[in-house]
Formats: sequence, C-alpha cells, structure tokens
Amino acid sequence: MRNYALAAAAALATAIAAPASANETRVEVRGGAFIASDDTEATLGVAAGYDADMGPQAFVGAEVSADKLLVGGADIYVGLTGRGGFRVGNGKVFGAGGYTFAEGPNAWHLGGGYEHQFSGNLYWKAEYRHFFTDFDDGDQIVAGVGLKF
Repeated sequence: MRNYALAAAAALATAIAAPASANETRVEVRGGAFIASDDTEATLGVAAGYDADMGPQAFVGAEVSADKLLVGGADIYVGLTGRGGFRVGNGKVFGAGGYTFAEGPNAWHLGGGYEHQFSGNLYWKAEYRHFFTDFDDGDQIVAGVGLKF
C-alpha cells in the first residue's frame, strides 16, 4: 500500500506543480455511496487533477484520488484516473477510466460525470464509477465540491 501511496503523492505533486500557464488544475472533496452485492456503504474522499484543453470544447485530464469507506476497519483506496469530455455551458461532461489500488482486490474502473462551475473558481460535480473485480463488481456514486486554479 505504501508504494501506491507514494505513486499517488507523486501524481498529486505533478498536478499541483503544473505551470500557471497550464489549462486547469483542480482539488476537491467528495462524498457518496459505494454499492456492492447487497451492501451499501458511505464514502468520503479527496481528489486532485489536471485538465488540458484539446480545442475550444474538448479536454483530457488525469486525476489521483483517495477515498475511504466509512465503516470500521476499512482502508483508504487510491485511484489513478484518466478522463476526457466536452464543455457544455458552464460545465463539463466527461467519461473516466483508470485503476484503483486497495488492501483488498485492486480494480479497473470506468464511469462518467458532470462538473459545473458555479462561482469564480468553485465547482460542484457528480460522478459514477463502476469497479471491475474478480469477485463482486461494485459501483460508486459521489457528489463533491472543488476549487480550480
């Protein structure tokens, strides 16, 4: 798990150290639910990422995240995610995919969401992710608020 945490810290440092002329660096807090089999658990997490413009409407980006199931004994799971999408008004519609490292089974994930800028550099978002494991697949639904700089 330490190697995963070091990789996540390096990705976060890279995102934060991006030059001011870069397109968009962001940090956020989020919460929601993780659903697997017949069980639903609350989650709380943070994420940091960078989005680069691919023209006037399209973008691609990378994100590192850390989320925790809010149950006793649950570990933090770290996600490395790529995303891409389009600007729609004051928002972004995006698809995302990547890999999640956990104490239990690691998992590929795919999903998508919507991010809406509502005041200055502040935004809110809603996102869905599906996790593919060798055991029971899982789903995560989160809402969050963040800051772009």
